[in-house]
Amino acid sequence: MLRPNKHMNPERSVLSLAGALLSHLREARIETYGGLIGHARSQFGGADAIFVPTMSLLFLLGLVSYHGKSDSFEYVGP
Repeated sequence: MLRPNKHMNPERSVLSLAGALLSHLREARIETYGGLIGHARSQFGGADAIFVPTMSLLFLLGLVSYHGKSDSFEYVGP
């Protein structure tokens, strides 16, 4: 959810997870889907519900690209 409200925990938001995954992808450069969702689960516990919207946000911003053959994400940002 991109729209915050007063009941939302800012540490468990799409933007917070996007920052954590982006810093992980900057180091790894290429990460499989399973490895990336595993990293999200280890950092945020129940991140399954916001993982897909987070990756969609990073893709729309042009920071990651998806490779279908290897089922992996690549960091392509600045």
